[in-house]
Amino acid sequence: KFFFPALPPLLFPTYFHCHTFYIAYTKKYWMDLVWMLTFYIRFFYTYGSLLETKTLNSLISLHRMLESSWFVWVSQMNHIPMDIDYDKNLDWMSTQLQATCNVKQSLFNDWFTGHLNFQIEH
Repeated sequence: KFFFPALPPLLFPTYFHCHTFYIAYTKKYWMDLVWMLTFYIRFFYTYGSLLETKTLNSLISLHRMLESSWFVWVSQMNHIPMDIDYDKNLDWMSTQLQATCNVKQSLFNDWFTGHLNFQIEH
């Protein structure tokens, strides 16, 4: 019951975002780290004269929370196993087909998921 209110808003803003910088730093991917930092430099340079730093940080955090919630919602609705209670020792393809599902097609759902609601075909 705490999954959707707690995990999605924190997944991208904290774990994925910080972990990406951590990996780039520890593995010494200096060019990747520079490119990632240039986003923030350009962002704060462009909008810094219009908004305060606190407001810009809030804007980035809000964007990341919305992005994270969307990502978790779209990916989890198709990847929750349907009929897998125990390992039936099936081949890979059969297991994949049983562990994913298509979500009902609608104009909103097609747009919202970018047609990833057809998970089996995807």
